[in-house]
Amino acid sequence: MLQVSTISENLEKITTSMLKRNIDIKSILEKIIETDNNRRSTQSSLDNSLASSNQLAKEIGEFFKSGETKKAGILKEKAGFLKKESKNFSEKLSNIIKELNNLLLEVPNIPHELVPSGSNESDNKEIFKWGSIPKLKETALPHWDLASKYDIIDFELGNKITGAGFPVYKDKGAKLQRALINYFLDKNTKAGYKEFQVPILVNEDSGTGTGQLPDKEGQMYYIKEDNLYLAPTAEVPLTNIFRNNIVKASELPICLTSYTPCFRREAGSYGSHVRGLNRLHQFDKVEIVRIEEPENSYSALNDMVDHVKGVLEELNLPFRILRLCGGDLGFTSCLTYDFEVYSAAQKRWLEVSSVSNFESFQSNRLKLRIDKGGNKVLAHTLNGSSLALPRIVACILENYQKDDCIDIPKVLIPYTGFEKI
Repeated sequence: MLQVSTISENLEKITTSMLKRNIDIKSILEKIIETDNNRRSTQSSLDNSLASSNQLAKEIGEFFKSGETKKAGILKEKAGFLKKESKNFSEKLSNIIKELNNLLLEVPNIPHELVPSGSNESDNKEIFKWGSIPKLKETALPHWDLASKYDIIDFELGNKITGAGFPVYKDKGAKLQRALINYFLDKNTKAGYKEFQVPILVNEDSGTGTGQLPDKEGQMYYIKEDNLYLAPTAEVPLTNIFRNNIVKASELPICLTSYTPCFRREAGSYGSHVRGLNRLHQFDKVEIVRIEEPENSYSALNDMVDHVKGVLEELNLPFRILRLCGGDLGFTSCLTYDFEVYSAAQKRWLEVSSVSNFESFQSNRLKLRIDKGGNKVLAHTLNGSSLALPRIVACILENYQKDDCIDIPKVLIPYTGFEKI
């Protein structure tokens, strides 16, 4: 969430920057400034009314002490009027603050200057590519057929138990999942990220704090009886550890990692691009989160990008990095880099990670501040997938397939305990 002061001081600049997102937001920003002015005016009126009430209370007390009850009675009538006036101002102020907050929640983050203009994913800018694309035989199979051939992932069984988008991993398929999770966590902890195990149910305040609510409300599974949401990513519980916190500058950077299953109600569609593991409602993911001082956050973003690069290189999967354009940029992000791995059997790129800097957008919602020698400033928050498993598994199965087996990447063999499926 943007600060009102930022909007007031940079109205034209923000309006221009938001055009990268293909939105004209000036009228909403002007409404925010107008509502905030109304808030200030109402707050001033309330303060004056309360001050007058306090002054009258003192005068009434003095009249009673001196026995001038008639004068005290006259002032009590006036005090009653001021009490009613203060109540009205207080109710009006509460409504204005609510309106202001709702308006602020509608405004996405300001795109960084590096964000290219564009309307959709086709306008994203490729900035890096690594690895050679495997040359498979014409008889090569996509991962959903390989999963069936080797009986390691059962999509129909998952459909029977729950529904589409909830696969069952079996035998070496389940062990490959566990191996990847442990490998990712080990890589992250060796890089200085502290491991956490967090709840996968989050409350409304947590969803609002990191920006999933109200923006992505329809994409989250909701438990009405308890007013809780299934976490769409470990980013939500991890970052909310620091909601309403003041951290010392000496404690930074704070680097966290966690594995969780993730749940997303994304609208269904049909075709090979969403078949098999390409799009799921439940999937496993290992996340990294950082809390940084503002002046260090973009250096930290580059470190996170390099870290994910290293993981994919060790897996020997061909990948590319895209800088997302304004039209494809997430609501909360200033700058995002997507990692895509090439699926040789499907002959297409599959997104496996997003690494983003939110600057102070989340921390303003979270009220997460840094104490810099008595001066409190909003922290910068960052997060990234390191990594999301389904499409990594899909690409390993497809890219490492042979005529009669699927090889396991060398770096994973100590984790799987086997060299092939």
